[in-house]
Amino acid sequence: MKKILIPTDFSKHAEYALKVAAQIAKKNDGEIILLHMLELPHQAGDAIGAGKDIPEIMFFKNAAIKKLEDLMDEDYLDGIKVSEVVQFELAFDGILKISQKNNVDLVVMGSHGASGYKEMFIGSNAEKVVRNSEVPVLIIKKEQENFEVNDFVFASDFSDEVKKPFEKVVEFANKFDSTLHLAMINTPNDFKSTSTSEEIMNNFISNFKVNKHQTHIYNETNVEKGILNFSNSINADLIGMCTHGRKGLSHFFNGSISEDLVNHATRPVVTFKI
Repeated sequence: MKKILIPTDFSKHAEYALKVAAQIAKKNDGEIILLHMLELPHQAGDAIGAGKDIPEIMFFKNAAIKKLEDLMDEDYLDGIKVSEVVQFELAFDGILKISQKNNVDLVVMGSHGASGYKEMFIGSNAEKVVRNSEVPVLIIKKEQENFEVNDFVFASDFSDEVKKPFEKVVEFANKFDSTLHLAMINTPNDFKSTSTSEEIMNNFISNFKVNKHQTHIYNETNVEKGILNFSNSINADLIGMCTHGRKGLSHFFNGSISEDLVNHATRPVVTFKI
């Protein structure tokens, strides 16, 4: 987690994400890239392709740069290498492109979930980034004065396709010295006995070096509700899941469970791409 990307629309939720990113960067001697996707009037769309030096566009760009520079002067960023990027692009596309171009290790985004307001990082944009980002995405819902991850819930079906992204889950948990709670959610449509569930999880975790972990089987009517209720029951600091950008591979991952959690969880959520 040496290079962290923070998309910002200068909202309070984006600042919550930046404050968490600052804490992570300080603990890992990392750097932060502040990204603002410039939202322009519709009539300027054609002009963007022709050139970015017309007065109206330059006005918006310079205003965004000023806001970014003000953010970079915040006390909580002292001692951290911070760079700024202003991108003329749709939020979702720009976040992924800048992430790839700069080889970032983590994207941290602020979101208050699906509340009906048409702001930059609620609903569809956060969901699209979660679904398609090749690097882990951490979603922050509220201010975290002291971002610690003592109890980290990772919910999965623990199938073979999860093994590769789980390497990053383990790295994340070990860096924060977390207890990693492996949770298998049993539902009526996909029920496994306790012995079978335990065998699957124990075989899965035996391939990894996790500093601290526990296994749990939780019964619920659907996966999302099971993850949320189990996380509440242990007062988890963070919820983690794997996701992929296409459907049809695994019952557990169909139905956009990760994206639903981004909208409905009040706790921070981190996702890892399969």
